[in-house]
Amino acid sequence: QVHLVESGGGLVQAGGSLRLSCAASGLYVGTLGWYRQAPGKQRELVASITRGGATYYADSVKGRFTISRDNAKNTVYLQMNSLESEDTAVYYCNAVVSWDRAYWGQGTQVTVSS
Repeated sequence: QVHLVESGGGLVQAGGSLRLSCAASGLYVGTLGWYRQAPGKQRELVASITRGGATYYADSVKGRFTISRDNAKNTVYLQMNSLESEDTAVYYCNAVVSWDRAYWGQGTQVTVSS
């Protein structure tokens, strides 16, 4: 069992920044990622990072968001800069522990006002 605790969401003006954090406790954690879901839309992968530090970014956030992790703390971060109204969504942390098992955080709301 893995327990994920997210923090850092909130309300910010367009062009501003936010930093999300997600601390994972429990089993060994492999790839960590951030997903988001806007009202009326499907959940989408925003960024992910392997234990070795290899990263992936959705095209819509490249150059604005940075994902990082601290393996000693089993924590993943998402630094979000130059936020746009289209970034408004609930952001979910995801932890992969094996090929067939992953866990989700409870979600944190990010609202960008224009």
